[in-house]
Amino acid sequence: MNEEGRGPSAEPLLALIGEHRESIRAALNDEQHALLLTRLRALAAAPPDEVMAVRRALQGVRLALRPLPFDHPVRAALDGVRLVAAPPGPATVTEALTLVDLLAAVSTAAAEPAPTPDRSPDAAPDPTPDTAPVPAPGATPDPTPDPTPGEDRAADPLLREPALSTAEATARCGGAPPPELIRLPDPPRGDRYLEFQFPVGGGTPHPVVLTVNRLLLADIDPRGAASWWLGGNSWLGAAPASLLGRLPDHELVGAATTLVEGE
Repeated sequence: MNEEGRGPSAEPLLALIGEHRESIRAALNDEQHALLLTRLRALAAAPPDEVMAVRRALQGVRLALRPLPFDHPVRAALDGVRLVAAPPGPATVTEALTLVDLLAAVSTAAAEPAPTPDRSPDAAPDPTPDTAPVPAPGATPDPTPDPTPGEDRAADPLLREPALSTAEATARCGGAPPPELIRLPDPPRGDRYLEFQFPVGGGTPHPVVLTVNRLLLADIDPRGAASWWLGGNSWLGAAPASLLGRLPDHELVGAATTLVEGE
């Protein structure tokens, strides 16, 4: 506990990120890992004596880690870190700068192609031929099906969630959807706006959704915000999206504030 008695500060979380950097890289896709690096660079660039700037940058780092599996050690530690526990100082910024180098090195190593084995004149040929087998005379080759948009969505659980198209969201909002709404890119179908953000049966977005999404920086990290709304929440006892209209708005805002700032 720190001097204010509000829980651990952020430095242990940053140390944990460094310790588990390889499993973090394996668990995040390229886009998510790049976002984490961007957030760590922002933290490293924050003036150490500007507490609110450092805390906001730390918030960004925490949100970038939300897509980690719930059983990952770093993901499990997120809710235990309180950004108001102790004023972050130079150690936080210095640790972030070190992490940028460590995670960038892991990312570079993962992107390097596997070495090609040396060939010598006496080397045995590969047991598997490079060419495809020739079909028997008169046989019809099996066609190779092209990937379908549904296959892409099957690999991304967020894109399987009920959602509105841009045209539908525009109609519901009475104009361009506000930037606070969670918008997920889906190249085959166009941008998707998760449906839970709107009342069942029609109407403009839930005001509490816009409030919470501003806290979660949904405009720059829509996947992190979506993961908070749709994932389990120990504070609320259920996925926050399932509690819209059933739980007072201030409790949803309070849960999001606890994640962002700690209380």
